[in-house]
This record gives sequence, C-alpha cells and structure tokens, in this order.
Amino acid sequence: MATSSYSPMQKTLHWLTFLLIIGLYGLALAEDLFERGDPGRAMVWWLHISFGLMLAVMVAARLGLRLTRGAPDLPASMAGHERALAHLTHIGLYGLMIALPLLGIVLTWLRGDTLTFFGLFTIPAPFAPDRALGRTVKEIHELAANLILALAALHTAAALWHHHVRRDDVLKRMMPGSRAEVVEG
Repeated sequence: MATSSYSPMQKTLHWLTFLLIIGLYGLALAEDLFERGDPGRAMVWWLHISFGLMLAVMVAARLGLRLTRGAPDLPASMAGHERALAHLTHIGLYGLMIALPLLGIVLTWLRGDTLTFFGLFTIPAPFAPDRALGRTVKEIHELAANLILALAALHTAAALWHHHVRRDDVLKRMMPGSRAEVVEG
C-alpha cells in the first residue's frame, strides 16, 4: 500500500527545515550589519552556528523518515523527464541540506572556533586552525547556500505549477492539515 500524502511528522520537518534555511540565510546576511569586533556580530554567528547544528539534526531526522516511510508516488500524468527532474531536484536539495551544516562545522573549526549549540555544549576543533583553507570552505559554503535557495525556488515553482496549472495534488501532499489517503495498488 502507498499513501497519497506525507506523514504529519514529514510535513512538520519539511516546513521547519524551510524556515530554518531561510533564517540561517538571513543571519548570514545580518553579519554585515555589524563591524568586526562588535558583540552583535559574534551573537549573529553564535546563533547561525547553533541553528545550523539544529538543521543538521533535523535533516538527519528527515532522511530517516524518508528512508523508512518513503514518499508518495508522483502523479501518473507526469512524463518521465518530469519525474527525473523532480527526483534530481530532491536529491540536490537533500545533498545541499547535508553539505551545508557539514561545511559550516568544518569552517567553524578552521577558523579556530569551537562549535556550540546555544551554549548548552561545545565541541572543540579536532584539528588546527587554517584560515586560508577556511576562506575556501567559506566560499563553498556560501555557494551551497545560494544553490539551495535556487533549488528551493525551483521546487516551489514546480509545486505551484502543479497546483495552479496541472491541478493535481502534488502540493497538497506536503501541506499541513491535508490528510493521507491509502492508495490500493
């Protein structure tokens, strides 16, 4: 049996992940509001790192649910190339959701900082700082952040296209409050 909708937990994690990614991007942009050495700048990065670690845990939970519960089948009306593009987009989003926190962790350590999760615990760097390598990792991290926004925009546009043009249930499958139906097959 298959379901026509994601589970309530999958939906919750999907939308929380979306909010976290947007919030993390906003925090990264907020860095420019403060001069170097300003405590506000340090607070922005402390929050960015803490929420980034939260994202890593949330993505791990999403992956676990995706692997155990799967995903609803795509509409039969979708052409093969549309299905392939949908799958590639999801793979890209998951790949970037995994890569971004990992790159952020490595970047933090390369800068010589310890990881902290809202001050509840800290994880010291397992290697010596390397600012030159850190600059390269920062560029890759920023590129990955821009890529995830671009892919998320494509993902959103496709969902809206399905909803408003195709008039199928692709978007409804992930909307809070929509009910999962068991599909015989």
